[in-house]
Amino acid sequence: MEPPLPTPPGRPRRLAYLGSPAAAVPTLVALARAGFDIPIVVTRPDRRRGRGSTTMPSPVKAAAVELGLTVTDDIDALLDVPVDLGVVVAYGKLIRPHLLARVPFVNLHFSLLPRWRGAAPVERAVLAGDDRTGVCVMAVEEGLDTGGIYRSAEIPIDPDDTVEALRSRLVDLGTGLLLDCLHNGFGPCRPQTGEPVYAAKIDPAELALDWTRPAASVVRTVRLGRAWTTFRGRRLLIHDATLAPNTTTDPTTVTATPTAGSSPDAPGHEPGRIGVEGGTVVVDCGAGRLVLRQVQPEGRGRQDAGAWRNGARPGPGEVLGR
Repeated sequence: MEPPLPTPPGRPRRLAYLGSPAAAVPTLVALARAGFDIPIVVTRPDRRRGRGSTTMPSPVKAAAVELGLTVTDDIDALLDVPVDLGVVVAYGKLIRPHLLARVPFVNLHFSLLPRWRGAAPVERAVLAGDDRTGVCVMAVEEGLDTGGIYRSAEIPIDPDDTVEALRSRLVDLGTGLLLDCLHNGFGPCRPQTGEPVYAAKIDPAELALDWTRPAASVVRTVRLGRAWTTFRGRRLLIHDATLAPNTTTDPTTVTATPTAGSSPDAPGHEPGRIGVEGGTVVVDCGAGRLVLRQVQPEGRGRQDAGAWRNGARPGPGEVLGR
């Protein structure tokens, strides 16, 4: 029988911090400002930028350097640095058993576990149309996000929440939970209950908009960020879109009803068809319509959808994504 993993001490002061993306920066900064000793920060290796030899540090590395902290991409360096606790926030890698046996680790995970274990919990919650999500301070063990939970909190997902905005709220909420644990003790952790659901990393192909899908589903993809379609054979990023009036939020039900002021230049409902309703740019979907707000043509800057349409002047037979 394997010996139990070490658990967090009552009042840890020396912390190792493991994280990489921008979402992990606010928690690191908050811990440093709260006076915790952070003798080591572990992050992903620098990445090459463009086609040259220039490399780019992770956002966590850049923040750690600015804070005057020691940074490494070698997680085994933890074996030579005495710490009370390892804090993990979006590190991106599983921690191996030999480290788990030496150091207690806790993880800030942005979902209501066991729903959305894995790499992209915020993205999957938005894409699935969940109406709520949350954050957990959890124990780290060998399994993927399977550890017990020390603290958790829940928030609603607003219909217009982008992944970026929702993640920012979750980071703030989770940082507060973590600081409460560090100041007041972690206490016992409770096991996860319910059916696990896994949050696979978003594949770039999933960001290509399928206009034959219901409008509610297409808008959810736009809310992930970097969603795209094509127009006249060139890529068109869709930065912001919302459901047209009278379009249901339920992707299984029917369509929007055309309103007064609809453009007469392309009669009928065809997925990807561009039109104008009430002065706004609309696109037909498999069920319903969505309103385009901001787009970005290939090789150009971000712009209002109306300005783009006025310049592009799509003809009656032209559709997005063809």
